[in-house]
Amino acid sequence: MTGRSPELQTVADGVARVAWTRDLLDDDDWTTAVAAVSQAVDEALAEHARVEAHVAADDPQSLRVATWAGMRREGVMRGVDTDLVVFARLRTDVPVHEPGGFRALLNSFLPRKRAISQMLMRDRDERVLLCNLTYKQDWDLPGGVVEVGESPQLAVSREVDEELGLTIPAGRLLLTDWLPPWGGWDDALCLVFDGGVHVSAITV
Repeated sequence: MTGRSPELQTVADGVARVAWTRDLLDDDDWTTAVAAVSQAVDEALAEHARVEAHVAADDPQSLRVATWAGMRREGVMRGVDTDLVVFARLRTDVPVHEPGGFRALLNSFLPRKRAISQMLMRDRDERVLLCNLTYKQDWDLPGGVVEVGESPQLAVSREVDEELGLTIPAGRLLLTDWLPPWGGWDDALCLVFDGGVHVSAITV
């Protein structure tokens, strides 16, 4: 593969970047390109702690090559001409041929969904507690975004404590809904948990 091999360049202390041209992808069998990039990455990791690749977001074939060469997707750099997807492999990463390494590879590029947990609290007259939020004009149920690795039930109890100063454990799941993209937000799953019936502090 003379003249068509991936190129390696040291871009920082302990960091190498691998790149390849369209010539490497012209073969009908794209696994040839995967093998070449995998070999280049392995060679670079002998002298570097990290090997990365910046792949155009509109180049699906190169995106596939980077993935199946065992490089994990880390994020997107928005650019002037095109967005670049950042892939990387670390010397300390579990090898892809081991179950933990393969799961980590899949986890790096499979879709992730934002989750919002809310709590439905009522008084004995079936009135529902709503919050007048500072960041939007709508009234809404108390709650908020579930943090990475956080249980939705714990998240909504945490948010209720932070927003209202109330310690209320989340009950059973009442509703699951999907919120489409809106106003600059990505889509999300909305989970509403039962907060129980409480004595109202307001009398009418």
